[in-house]
Amino acid sequence: MVKIEIYTDIAGRINGFAAEGHSGFAPHGEDIVCAAVSVLLQTAVLGLEEVAAVAPEVVVGDGRLDCHLSAEYTGNGSVDTILQTMLLGLRAIETEYGDYVSVKQINAERNGAPGE
Repeated sequence: MVKIEIYTDIAGRINGFAAEGHSGFAPHGEDIVCAAVSVLLQTAVLGLEEVAAVAPEVVVGDGRLDCHLSAEYTGNGSVDTILQTMLLGLRAIETEYGDYVSVKQINAERNGAPGE
């Protein structure tokens, strides 16, 4: 299963995300669920860098992608639009393929998540 955590600040704005795992929907190289999640996450990072002109902290590894923004970027209209659009896509995948993808939103105020 791909487990995705979406981190939000106290105001509820997304300030980071992390994804880990493989969906197991199909064999490696044929897994449309993993591919869809990967495309959304990587496109969000590209959008942050190229469209919003911000420098997120990104760590990529086998079956893992972490992206965190410093507090100075929260509230930026382009950043918010890119990350909310990413979340919409991830939720749509979770709705269709919930046995293979989990999206959990973690609010910094309640859980002490990164980005406080």
